[in-house]
Amino acid sequence: MSPTRFASQHKWIYICAIVLLVGFVVVGLIQYKAVRSTNQALYKANRLADEVAAAGYPRPDPSALARVLGEDGGIVCEDPASALKSALWKINMSNGATGPGQRPVIADRQAVQAEALVLKVYCPDTLHRIQSELEDLKTDQTVRR
Repeated sequence: MSPTRFASQHKWIYICAIVLLVGFVVVGLIQYKAVRSTNQALYKANRLADEVAAAGYPRPDPSALARVLGEDGGIVCEDPASALKSALWKINMSNGATGPGQRPVIADRQAVQAEALVLKVYCPDTLHRIQSELEDLKTDQTVRR
């Protein structure tokens, strides 16, 4: 039995080994990118959790914030000064009723600033567009702490 004949009989082992090696490299690169983006999301989530705690609220779970907001702020940062988004967060600052019973209320100052905290951490370039609208709202300390 010559060495060339032995190598040619087991060529499929070499081919399978090369295919597996290339597959592991591809999976490793994909996993590296996912871990890197998860680390960035957790970093921003920890920053937001610190900001929320400094504002007087209980510190939220950073992993939950990372899942919801990701690394770019998700839906919160998609044109927050648009008319639709502005109307939606003003509706959320009502008495909680639906239909004709819904009335505007004087919102709590810290609750209104909570969205500004998210914008400050995730998309600081859009914060200035909504800051004037937040300052125009009639707010007060309405929540007992």
